[in-house]
Amino acid sequence: MNPHQKFDWLIGGVAAMLALATAIGWVLARRVRSDSGRAVVANLNARIHAWWAMVAIFSVAFVFGRIATLVLFGLISLLALREFISLTPTKPADHKALSVAFFLIVPIQYVLIGIDWYGLFAAFIPVYAFLLLPSLSMLDQDTEHFLERTSKIQWAVFVTVFCISHAPALLLLDIPGYEGQDALLLFYLITVVQISDVLQYVFGKLFGKRKLAPAVSPSKTLEGFAGGGLAATGVGAALWWITPFTPLQSAAMAAVIVAMGVLGGLVLSAVKRGLGAKDWGSMIRGHGGMLDRMDSVSFAAPVFFHLTRYFFAQ
Repeated sequence: MNPHQKFDWLIGGVAAMLALATAIGWVLARRVRSDSGRAVVANLNARIHAWWAMVAIFSVAFVFGRIATLVLFGLISLLALREFISLTPTKPADHKALSVAFFLIVPIQYVLIGIDWYGLFAAFIPVYAFLLLPSLSMLDQDTEHFLERTSKIQWAVFVTVFCISHAPALLLLDIPGYEGQDALLLFYLITVVQISDVLQYVFGKLFGKRKLAPAVSPSKTLEGFAGGGLAATGVGAALWWITPFTPLQSAAMAAVIVAMGVLGGLVLSAVKRGLGAKDWGSMIRGHGGMLDRMDSVSFAAPVFFHLTRYFFAQ
C-alpha cells in the first residue's frame, strides 16, 4: 500500500469514528432530560464539532505538503504564544523580548525545520533564545520581579514554540524503508493525542469516581485516565500499519504519547489555574483557546520525536 492509499484509509477511518461520535451525540442530545446531563452532552458535542474542524484543517495541510504543514504549525505556535502571554503579566521592559519572540524566534524555529537543520533546530530556543530574551529585558534596567517575568516568557516560548514545533519536525526524520511517509507519522501523533482526549473524557463521564488531580483539573478521573488511556493505546497499536513500528512498538509509542499528553494537560492546567484562568482563550468553541487543544501535543510531541529519531531514524 503506497503512502497516498494509507493516508486515504486513515482519513476515512478517523472520519468514520467522528461520524459515529456525531451520531451518538445527536441521539444523546435528544434523550437526556436532566440539566447536568444536557451540559455534559453539549460539551461532548462541542468537542466533536471542534475535532471535525481540526481534522479537516490538518488534512488540507497534509495534502498540500510540507510547507503548508509548517505554516499551519507556525500559526498554531503564534496563537498559542499570544494566549500564554495574554494571561501572563508583563511590563514595558519586556516588550523587546516579546517582539523578538513573536517576530523572530517563531519563524526562525520553523524555517530551521524547513531546511532540515536538526542541530540548530534542537538548540536554537533552549540555548540561544533563552540567553537572548532575558538580555533584551535587562536593557531597560527594570529589576522588579525580573526573574519571574523572564521565566514566564521563556516558559511560554518553550511550550508553545519549541515543544509544539517537534510535531512537524517529524517530517525531518530519515527512517529506512519509510521514505515519503513522514506525514503519516505526524498524523499518527495527532490522532493518538486526540483519541486519547475524547476517550478519557467519555470513560471519565461513564465510570469516573476518583479524581486524578482535583485541584488542577476537576474533570479528570483515574477511571477516565486508565480506561481512555488503554483504549487509546489500543487504537495506536491498531495504527501500526501507517508507522515504521511493529504492532507492539506502536502500542508502546502510543502509551508514551498518552502518558505525556496527560502530563501536558495537567501541567498547563496548573499554570492557568495559577494565573486565575479557566481556559487559555475562547478561540475554539467548546475547547477554549488554541493552547487548550495543544497542551497534550506540547508534551507528547518532543518525547515522541526523539524516541522515534533515536530508535528508528538513520
